[in-house]
Amino acid sequence: MNALRPTIPGSVCTGYAAVLATLLLPGIAARADVDPPAATGTDIVITGALRAQRALDAPYAITTVDSQALREAGPLVNLSEALVRVPGLVVANRNNYAQDLQISSRGFGARAGFGVRGIRLVADGIPASMPDGQGQVAHFDLAGAARVEVLRGPFSVLYGSNSGGVIALVGAPAREPRIEVAGDAADAGLRQVRIALATPLSGGFDLKAGASHLDVAGFRPKSSASRQLAHLRLGWQGPSDSMVLLASAQRQRAADPLGLSPQQFAAQPRQTTAQAQDFDTRKTTSQFQAGMQWRHRFGGAGALEETQFAIYAGERDVTQFLAIPQAIQANPRHGGGVVDLARTYRGLDWRILWRWQEAMLMLGLAQEEQRDDRRGYENFLTTGAATRLGVRGALRREEINRARTRDAYAQIEWPLTTALTATLGARSGRLKVAVDDRFTPFSANNPDDSGDLQFDYTNPVLGLRWALAPGWSLHASAAVGNETPTLGELAYRADNSGFNTDLRAQRSRQAEIGSKWRGAAWEVDLTAFSVRTQDELAVSTNAGGRASFQNVGGTRRHGAELALRWQAAAGLRWQAALSTLSARYSSTFNTCAALPCPTATNPAVSVPAGNRIAGTQARQAWSELAWRPGVLPGEFAVEVRGRARTAANDRNTVFAPGFGLVHLRWSHTLPVSARSELQWLLRIDNAADRAHVGSVIVNDANGRVFEPGEPRSLLGSVRWVTRW
Repeated sequence: MNALRPTIPGSVCTGYAAVLATLLLPGIAARADVDPPAATGTDIVITGALRAQRALDAPYAITTVDSQALREAGPLVNLSEALVRVPGLVVANRNNYAQDLQISSRGFGARAGFGVRGIRLVADGIPASMPDGQGQVAHFDLAGAARVEVLRGPFSVLYGSNSGGVIALVGAPAREPRIEVAGDAADAGLRQVRIALATPLSGGFDLKAGASHLDVAGFRPKSSASRQLAHLRLGWQGPSDSMVLLASAQRQRAADPLGLSPQQFAAQPRQTTAQAQDFDTRKTTSQFQAGMQWRHRFGGAGALEETQFAIYAGERDVTQFLAIPQAIQANPRHGGGVVDLARTYRGLDWRILWRWQEAMLMLGLAQEEQRDDRRGYENFLTTGAATRLGVRGALRREEINRARTRDAYAQIEWPLTTALTATLGARSGRLKVAVDDRFTPFSANNPDDSGDLQFDYTNPVLGLRWALAPGWSLHASAAVGNETPTLGELAYRADNSGFNTDLRAQRSRQAEIGSKWRGAAWEVDLTAFSVRTQDELAVSTNAGGRASFQNVGGTRRHGAELALRWQAAAGLRWQAALSTLSARYSSTFNTCAALPCPTATNPAVSVPAGNRIAGTQARQAWSELAWRPGVLPGEFAVEVRGRARTAANDRNTVFAPGFGLVHLRWSHTLPVSARSELQWLLRIDNAADRAHVGSVIVNDANGRVFEPGEPRSLLGSVRWVTRW
């Protein structure tokens, strides 16, 4: 078994860790700065494993994207720039900083109208997913990342319950004193400056710090945004112990241009709907968090190898102005058109590791808590005969939402023979959610919407890896995925009557087989998978930025994923990623075509079994050809991205058309002195200036389901790095 043991036990969370998330699981980053002798940086993975290993040796589908690929893909603002090269993963850029990216893996997470669902997000051991399962990636420090690892499927005992997999960012360690200053400029008014400092200190300490500021005007009216990120990491390494302290802050203001109807998109894809102007739709977000990770390595002759402990806490505040008409808010049970959310969260994770030669066992306990102070206000003020829209009006909702998880987990890796290795694990836990309605006095028109729910789960995983040759392995895995409704999904019923106690957790049973081959010039990863779910969570209604959800029965997913890399010559390489996905409902259910629903004049409509799951597409492809001619400075590349049409609603009456885009790139590193260099990047994205739909708003009752993709854009970036 080609296991790779860490050489520096103290790098538990190297890099810009704390900027990245909202939860803490130390296992990922505990091995973040391994220097293995037999694998390249792009081939090292630690997500889902008890030790750092090659992707070739992982018994599941996993892809890594290194720091060079991240930098060459764009201005290091969005994960959508680089993760398009991961087969099976769809990272749709809404081009709307008020909503975050839309990320789905094998169709899981496609329903999300905001944030990320169904995929566990982790950065240097700190998850960016809340206890209720929803996460954000806007605060990911891509500039400080050594790599991003993407595990597809629910093989994630170490990281919590999910269906679609794990996206883990691993920070670059502070190995030498260095300063980085970078700037980006692009069309649509994008301007960004970044600065970072890294240096070892005396006494076993090391320090990394960085900050960035982004401004973008946007290519549509009402799509401007500004964002500031700051991050700090202080590490300490002793003979047997190591500790890392992390802190981060994010501040973002963004206008919301809303979606377009198919008719609006066809007429002018770069317009903004009138409702965005009328209600001045916008969102303000701020987040701060801090955490500590401690690791102790036992030096005795016994099997006990190490123990790890992590603790974190943070807060996130969101204020969002929605385009909900005044007439709809006349319903006495409506929560208003302004969302005011103050969230606090905290968690801890403890785990202990034993090793018997190549066999390893890890046991762990985790607890996570989240409290949302949720208020809703009208988005208008009336003075006499005059009404102002897009302002904070009367209070319409006041409640406290809570979520708490308590988990126990175990995972073992055991070599059955010299060529066959088994991985077996399970995670068992309980999620408790509760709502304390404080919008009093209660009445027939305003009843007490307090309530609570409890979800229990046990998710086993099993993986087998068979090493056929030094560069060729086969794997097979089976696992159970679990998705509990988020607090946001539980917040509203279809009739705005408050806490949705009817929702059940979504369960999936998944299996995959795959082949991984690493040759002198070729790398090939091929995976086939099959998934069945029960109690699938889907959008019931979606209007004005507010959605309600329901369980719709079963679904079936199956498909294949292929990743290729060919080093044709020293200066010529070709890469490609291809995916197919059949994601369809296996049960018939009812949904709302428009609001209010259901009524005698507007009844619910039937969605037949066999319809494609909204937000999914049958095919996706990416390819890049990069060339270093030698006679000219730098590297030239042409990149092609393609996506089949996307179902915008469960009734399959509206599809976003498929598209193919061509991007061009030139990158070059210019030495300035023996200790410093300049790194240049020029990109032309969407070189043919094709109008296309970047993402869809699933089941939007207003019909504004299309979010336009970016037109042709020229980017120039420069990065100065100096060492002392």
